[in-house]
Amino acid sequence: MEKRSSRSDKFFTEEEREKIKVTTIGVEARTIGEVATVIIDRSGDYPEAEVTGGIFVGSLVSLVLTTVFFHDSVWAFMPFAFLLFVPFRLLFRRIPALKMGLIGKRTKDRWVWDRAIRTFYDRGLYKTKRHTGVLFLLSLLERKVVVLADKGIHGKIPQGTLNKFADMVSKGVREGRACDALCDAITGVGSLLWEYYPITDADTDELPNGVMYEENNSKTS
Repeated sequence: MEKRSSRSDKFFTEEEREKIKVTTIGVEARTIGEVATVIIDRSGDYPEAEVTGGIFVGSLVSLVLTTVFFHDSVWAFMPFAFLLFVPFRLLFRRIPALKMGLIGKRTKDRWVWDRAIRTFYDRGLYKTKRHTGVLFLLSLLERKVVVLADKGIHGKIPQGTLNKFADMVSKGVREGRACDALCDAITGVGSLLWEYYPITDADTDELPNGVMYEENNSKTS
């Protein structure tokens, strides 16, 4: 088994993971809906931001060096900028948080949304018998949350309503109460699921109830 990334692994404590699991089990005891929570380090690698950061910082440092030591010579600036691009690009790659200031909101939203769709299929949420899977995806680097439901739910619960629960969790993450906010959101979604899709005698538990981690780490807690 591959080791989970330290950031996603440590985001919730053991007690918090257990609370999320118990909350999910409680919700699914009343509805045929299936709720899954996935937490990932980031939704994308953002290579364009690495290049932009490498060019900008490399050029800035080159400008300082040529101003101080070479009297603003363009013949010194250009090779320094070229040589410094590579190490600074690697710095942005090694420390992903540095990229966030170079990425627009729309770009981050698109990457996180696309990752949520991919995770929905990778984790098999589309396979539930009544198409009642609901995904909570937490993407840590972008500090964004997506709540995505299968086609069996959208007829009664529109995406706009699910987005409100995503905003609830995002706010909780920013305020340092991610677990409580997530549990409240799961409970809120569960109430809607119970209203429209109550439990039946034939219902079975089709998805893991614990927090799941990104695809290359198959462990569930």
